[in-house]
Amino acid sequence: MNRGDIYWVDLNPTKGSELSKQRPCVLVGATPINKARRTVVVVPLSSVTKARPPLTIAVSCLNKKAIAICDQIRTVDKSRLRKSAGRLSAQDLIALDDGLRRILAL
Repeated sequence: MNRGDIYWVDLNPTKGSELSKQRPCVLVGATPINKARRTVVVVPLSSVTKARPPLTIAVSCLNKKAIAICDQIRTVDKSRLRKSAGRLSAQDLIALDDGLRRILAL
């Protein structure tokens, strides 16, 4: 479970405006922490919205255009992870990092 890996994640149950259902998510936590903890920090991906940096960042997932929804970052238990869906390119991970820095005011 390396930083930048994409997994299908079951995000249900959710509340309010949280993204729901099973969807691909990017692991954004540090790799050593991903391996040591029973939880991982993820950013959900969607194919429905348009990129509006820094809230949403255009990326590629499963050879398709997708949007990383930076303001929906969340920690999930590893039991929610289903199967691997690939890995973000280095360029997409840099763009995602920039979006997260801006969302989190880092």
